[in-house]
Amino acid sequence: MLWQLTQMLWVGGLWLLHIGLLPVLGLIGLAPLLIDEIAGMLNALMVGFATVCLVLQALVLIQAVGLASLWRDIRGQLLLVGLCACAMYFAVRVGWPDAVRWQVFSYLVLGFSGLVLVMQPVPGWSGRVREAHP
Repeated sequence: MLWQLTQMLWVGGLWLLHIGLLPVLGLIGLAPLLIDEIAGMLNALMVGFATVCLVLQALVLIQAVGLASLWRDIRGQLLLVGLCACAMYFAVRVGWPDAVRWQVFSYLVLGFSGLVLVMQPVPGWSGRVREAHP
């Protein structure tokens, strides 16, 4: 359940911010410079939150399937891609702040790796309902 909760929070939050909140701020008439300032702050917060959730999901995957699943399992590979995207986002943000397109690229890599991760089965889930034991 922890896997699904963290996944819903970070993947849903990334896409809700990018597709839902920022366009709505433009539609209600906020100044474009103000929207850019809000987007920059919220994007950094969301990528930081996604980093924490990715680490938590990696720990859940390791506990359920084992350490080797990080590079052998598609879920582990997607988690590593997401962590690399987070690292690239913050490295570009700190080291090369004028490279906004690289920040957007790493944000989108993070978002799409999250979407593909959503389509994967939950670790330790056999696909059938567990029976309650008295």
